[in-house]
Amino acid sequence: MSHPDSPYGLSDAHYDAAIRAALSRIESTVDRWLEEDVVDIDTARTGGMLTMTLPNRSQLIVNAQPPLHELWLAARRGGFHFRLDGEGLWRDTRSGDEFFALLSACASEQSKPGLTF
Repeated sequence: MSHPDSPYGLSDAHYDAAIRAALSRIESTVDRWLEEDVVDIDTARTGGMLTMTLPNRSQLIVNAQPPLHELWLAARRGGFHFRLDGEGLWRDTRSGDEFFALLSACASEQSKPGLTF
């Protein structure tokens, strides 16, 4: 249920749509890489959590956090929390970095070749 005091006034429906779009973008990018033989990444999705296992066995985990209206990323570099900004971009709550840029940087650090989501 959406509450007026939700973070940034974001409704639950808008949050759910944004999460679905973000996870779908990641999955479709990984599928394209597999088809084009760019990199072999195994993915496993359970509800709002997507685990990507890279060729060197390291993992990236993207996880929806509905109560907080956040998107979380766990990588070797650390853990990050993102919220939608007024422009519809997921921004790190500490640094302001954009989610897909940081996900790309973390994936590139953990796997070769450099990867851009």
